[in-house]
Amino acid sequence: MSALVLYDTTQQWGWLGELYGIMVGNLVSHFGSWTAMPVLSYTAGDMNNYSAVIYIGSTYGEPLPTAFLDDVLATSKPVVWAYDNIWQLTERAPNFASTYGWMWSGFDLSTVAQVNYQGQQLKRYSANSAGIMNYFSPMGSGVTALATAVRPDGSTFPWALRSRNLTYIGENPLVYIAEGDRYLAFCDLLFDTLAPTTTIRHRALVRLEDIDPTYDPTVLRNVANYLSSQGVPFGFQMIPYYTDPLGYYTGGVPETIRLRDAPALVNAIRYMQQHGGVLIEHGYTHQYSNVANPYTGVTGDDCEFFRLTLNPDFTLNYLGPVPEDSAAWATNRVTAAAQEFAAAGLAAPGMFTFPSYLASATDYHVVAQYFTTRAERSLYYVGLLSGTIDPTRYVGQYFPYVVHDVYDSKVLPDNLGGISPQPYFGIPPRLPADIIADAQRSLVVRDGFASFFYNPSDDISYLRATVQGLKGLGYTFVSLGSL
Repeated sequence: MSALVLYDTTQQWGWLGELYGIMVGNLVSHFGSWTAMPVLSYTAGDMNNYSAVIYIGSTYGEPLPTAFLDDVLATSKPVVWAYDNIWQLTERAPNFASTYGWMWSGFDLSTVAQVNYQGQQLKRYSANSAGIMNYFSPMGSGVTALATAVRPDGSTFPWALRSRNLTYIGENPLVYIAEGDRYLAFCDLLFDTLAPTTTIRHRALVRLEDIDPTYDPTVLRNVANYLSSQGVPFGFQMIPYYTDPLGYYTGGVPETIRLRDAPALVNAIRYMQQHGGVLIEHGYTHQYSNVANPYTGVTGDDCEFFRLTLNPDFTLNYLGPVPEDSAAWATNRVTAAAQEFAAAGLAAPGMFTFPSYLASATDYHVVAQYFTTRAERSLYYVGLLSGTIDPTRYVGQYFPYVVHDVYDSKVLPDNLGGISPQPYFGIPPRLPADIIADAQRSLVVRDGFASFFYNPSDDISYLRATVQGLKGLGYTFVSLGSL
């Protein structure tokens, strides 16, 4: 299977098109190979070498090549078209309405906070005022409404539809993404296009996060015992070097603890590995230098590969990769962590999760040289396709299934986020009920995952509730190492 991914590039926000192309390509990698290019570069017959075509219309009025329009109208291959410029296609085909059974009428600007798909009520960011395409009625008998947008008054209209070989999505599903979002409908519709015979299967993953050398070994053993008793394999993210350079938690006295100096914890790590745990490297120190980045400067609290500052209202300023960032600097962090594991008598982990899910394109490429797999959400940058990285223009993306992303790494799903019982610097709590509700929404992905993380310093009752809730929805927990 192979897909041609086409994206827009013109006008003020044209640079966003490349990011959408990357996001689609990442998703398509679950099914097979992909090639992405600006739609302006399309020439007659380009789609003939691919199994399917996906176009994200993000620029209103992108001057689409007539060769592209004509090939879309002539091909029998599956075509997915999202959002803008569908009017250029219909203008090119005088008999479009009679051939396909539908015709667009204009963007509906209703405040839509819900999209119904496969029996689930998916979220939509209601402040997204870009509009969703609506249609003239009636539609032909050959048209299938795949998902419906729900207005505040309860009335509905198609969010996505299919006729013949053309699937049309009335908005850009790659913006304002959250857990349980209508983005999941797009992720699942790709199965129709690229792997329509896929068997329905729902698997779950759990990771224990932010474990550092200060952790109580008994707590970790108790968590491992519970998960093992439930037949739940797990990953655990380990930071091998703890530092509090400003003495934030020690009355102004700096503190450092290395994994090699915590033998009881090392024994607990081995115990977890013997009870279904997969060790994941989670940075070297999970903090940066001797400054708040953005909170305390302490391991586990702050970012390591990305610079942030905190505003008085608890909002964050994302300043970009740290000033020292380079391939050599990132390599030093990765290898220093490996040396700490070795000094503690542990084999180097085969998986990596970036602290706080923030890193530069350079950092991702470095990690790909040392690890086959990342377990996380990630950032993707303008320039990854076009050639020159712009560190100020990027997008975050999560996946509901395993992909092989543009950094040439396998990436495991993290589609549910983590349990967070208490507010933290303005970040609201996220409880087991929230995780479970979004896991239910995630059932729309026919071969998808419910993947969440849990901090062992929180009460184990939160973990128990989430594990039981996901099992109750029909998810089967599997090992991260099996994927």
